Amino acid sequence: MQEELTFAAAVIVAGGLGKRMGRPKQLLPLAGRPVLVRAVEAFKKIPSVRQIVVVTAAENRETLKKFFPDLIFAQPGPTRMASVINGVQLLDHRVQAVAVHDGARPLVDPQAAARCLRRGFADGAAVLAVPVKDTVKQVRSGAVEQTLERSSLWAAQTPQCYRAEILRRALDKFGHLQDATDESQLVERLGVSVKIEPSDYRNLKITTPEDLVMAEAFFNTSARQRTGFGFDLHRMAAGRKFIIGGVELPHSKGFVGHSDGDVVLHAVCDAILGALCQGEIGLLFPPSDPAIEGIDSRKIAKRVLQIVRENQAQITHMDVTLITQEPKISPHYAAVRASLAQIFEMNEKDVSFKSKSHEHVGEIGRGEAAMCHAVVSLIIGESK
Repeated sequence: MQEELTFAAAVIVAGGLGKRMGRPKQLLPLAGRPVLVRAVEAFKKIPSVRQIVVVTAAENRETLKKFFPDLIFAQPGPTRMASVINGVQLLDHRVQAVAVHDGARPLVDPQAAARCLRRGFADGAAVLAVPVKDTVKQVRSGAVEQTLERSSLWAAQTPQCYRAEILRRALDKFGHLQDATDESQLVERLGVSVKIEPSDYRNLKITTPEDLVMAEAFFNTSARQRTGFGFDLHRMAAGRKFIIGGVELPHSKGFVGHSDGDVVLHAVCDAILGALCQGEIGLLFPPSDPAIEGIDSRKIAKRVLQIVRENQAQITHMDVTLITQEPKISPHYAAVRASLAQIFEMNEKDVSFKSKSHEHVGEIGRGEAAMCHAVVSLIIGESK
């Protein structure tokens, strides 16, 4: 009776410098999130994967920790094999099967990766691969020596999956070889048959700028785009702080509320939750709760941002309009815009902030209240 795969691990190798891209490719944005984050997300969707080790430089880790606090990190080695060895050494002793994956392959199908893991566990070794579409020429000194038979050629991808003891044995015996470009070559040297698990052509490796354009196009065909609308209004009174978008402005009056009354952050957070169909901030932070009286609204925003990550979404744009008669807001546009970008971990160019007066009409026009409208766009990754 075949043993059931219940404890698998993924070793995601992302130690490259990205020389052809001009900067580390693993942190390049793909539909608003780093390429490496997209790669990790795929393995987070596989129930049997209970441990993920990311082999990457120390300066990349803080970005990943924002999305995945439970990752294990390993230091890259001078070669790919050395990096894989460093990652495998940190695996739990209970791991039955290991998927070794390129951090620069962000579009791997979790279902295909799960199939490959099961096949690798059952047969000892399996790799995702696709049939070669182009005619392949073997060339020497600029001249064709022969045309290879295309029907028998497959292009290997990742993950490449192995029973844990087989991968460890291959690395121990052949991991020092400088010419090995993937782990399956080492396993082949052990005499273990490596099985092919069919993949798809979307699972491309991002190596050049053109690859990133293609990946973006693939991702956008499967991602869902959402838009949310948020609104908030607060009265103003003397002795309160005037805080908008996390920035305190000098004024004789400020916002009355159970929190610090940041009408801008409240509207933005409600817009985000609306786009995700997750209610509104009053459900997360009830105004009846005395424990959160006077809470800094940036803490509310931090919780909302956590919900964004839990839904594998990314905020791509926000447009915020504050309506107040006083004080004059335009001198502070840049500061509030920068604060919103920092709080919601966005590029400042994707954040719009502006204000309008109320033409001295009503409570807002008399300086007794202010309100804010916010529209936020998100992209939610394909759920497989």
